[in-house]
Amino acid sequence: MKEVRVILSPEAEEVYKKLNAEAENNKQSRMILKAINNKIEFIKSNIHYGNPIAKSLIPEEYRKKYEANNLFRIELPAFWRMIYTLTNNEEIEIIAFVLDIIDHPEYNKKFGYRKK
Repeated sequence: MKEVRVILSPEAEEVYKKLNAEAENNKQSRMILKAINNKIEFIKSNIHYGNPIAKSLIPEEYRKKYEANNLFRIELPAFWRMIYTLTNNEEIEIIAFVLDIIDHPEYNKKFGYRKK
């Protein structure tokens, strides 16, 4: 079985570090951070853990910047989302590349959802 490695994009890593810095004094940040860590372990044991996003809905930003041709969404507490894509590194390992960790309004904006 191939090894699964989870890598954070610079944007996701920045949010992760911010949540980590706030976690001691902010219950919501602590809760989101704990969920991210748990979900990363779930991805390692099942790379298709997240909900697949239709190829037609993949934001152009992800296609250009990360050459993402598949995308998965994981719901986090407080309506946050973790977005990841899978890449295959020369038959040796699978990389789950976390592209974003975003709140609900930012998720809606990236995927073109509008308030009614």
